[in-house]
Amino acid sequence: MKAKQAPNQVRIIAGRWRGRKLSLAPVAGVRPTPDRVRETLFNWLNPVLRGARCLDLYAGSGALGIEAASRGAASVVLVDSNPQVVAKLREQLQLLEADRVEVVQSSVEGWLAASAAPFDIVFLDPPFRKNLLSACMRALESGGWLAADAYIYLEAESSLEPELPQRWELYRSKRAGQVGYHLARRV
Repeated sequence: MKAKQAPNQVRIIAGRWRGRKLSLAPVAGVRPTPDRVRETLFNWLNPVLRGARCLDLYAGSGALGIEAASRGAASVVLVDSNPQVVAKLREQLQLLEADRVEVVQSSVEGWLAASAAPFDIVFLDPPFRKNLLSACMRALESGGWLAADAYIYLEAESSLEPELPQRWELYRSKRAGQVGYHLARRV
């Protein structure tokens, strides 16, 4: 039987930091992707993750981006606007000695409006019920943020079926409780 983790922690599932627990910033709305969802997602991404450039928008707990780095991503950028979240992420990364992970304090909208560098994998997990997904998908596509064959992870309320930009196709999709999670691929 697995030990129950504290509600203010998230566990890295595999890779270099397997089993390490990360403390979360005490901020309302920080909602880490559940372990079983992350495990499925990273099984999907396993063939393309090693050496990939990853972007984690609305990073929150950092679970997605840090898991990617733990499993061999070449570099990861975590973007979040909340100063407490950013400070906690930087603290956790220092403890892990995670030199391939960068934390940026910025609104996602503001960051995506700047000049782009293409990423191979993007994690897009905005706060629920704020209608942020569509605008972010458009900004990623039009702003030059995606490599030619990028993978984009989308997490939203299970009732929401994301409308993908024209050059994206749905690669995988599942639901777990109140969460719908989808992996799209740019073609």
